[in-house]
Amino acid sequence: MTRLSRRSLIAGSVGAGLALPSLARAIEGCGEQPNTAPALQPPLLLTDWAWLGRYREENAKLIASGAKVDAVFLGDSITEGWARTDPDFFSSGNVGRGISAQTTPQMLVRMHADVIALKPRVVHIMAGTNDIAQNTGPMTPQDSKNNLMAMCEIARAHGIRIVLGSVPPASKYWWRPEVQPKAAAVALNEWIRGYANGIGAVYADYAAALTDENGSVKHALAKDEVHPTAEGYAAMRPIAEAAIRNA
Repeated sequence: MTRLSRRSLIAGSVGAGLALPSLARAIEGCGEQPNTAPALQPPLLLTDWAWLGRYREENAKLIASGAKVDAVFLGDSITEGWARTDPDFFSSGNVGRGISAQTTPQMLVRMHADVIALKPRVVHIMAGTNDIAQNTGPMTPQDSKNNLMAMCEIARAHGIRIVLGSVPPASKYWWRPEVQPKAAAVALNEWIRGYANGIGAVYADYAAALTDENGSVKHALAKDEVHPTAEGYAAMRPIAEAAIRNA
């Protein structure tokens, strides 16, 4: 190994060591409560970046059971929290496959394992807020769009109907206070709506039910200004039910 390559390796190792704790802190902050959902710690980020192992056992049991899956909900902590808060909604053909803090590139990697393999009639994709927060590194709006389009293309190739959920409103990200998410979420939702209409997917407008007159999330529906409360999920449920029914 040359002196230059040794120096490059050392510098890269130091840089990774500095970056990973920061990323872990950001990801740790993305659950509804800091200690209620598993956080992606650096070793897991290095060994299972998309967390394919998270639902591996549950998927195997579900497939072996032969149970019919109507809809798989793919998403981040908002989807994960939904399944935890309203288990009744996820006990009759709806399957929750949300993972706290995930971004669209991670969900794209999970599409085959957590969606296609379960052979659902519908996939419900709600993603983008953690892209705006840049949980897994810098992302442009086009990056998010590309990943959402790729997920939809995979679903369509397998004959699966699609529901695209709007990015729920967030007044701020308390784990990333320097990010101002309102305008970015509105812009992404406008694109998601148009894209859904263009491909014959159903658009589930959760933002309309959760946003106040100032464009912020209603406090009673998301007390940490990001993650829905039980009341917030109750407001979202009829929107989801109608979307799944119409898909």
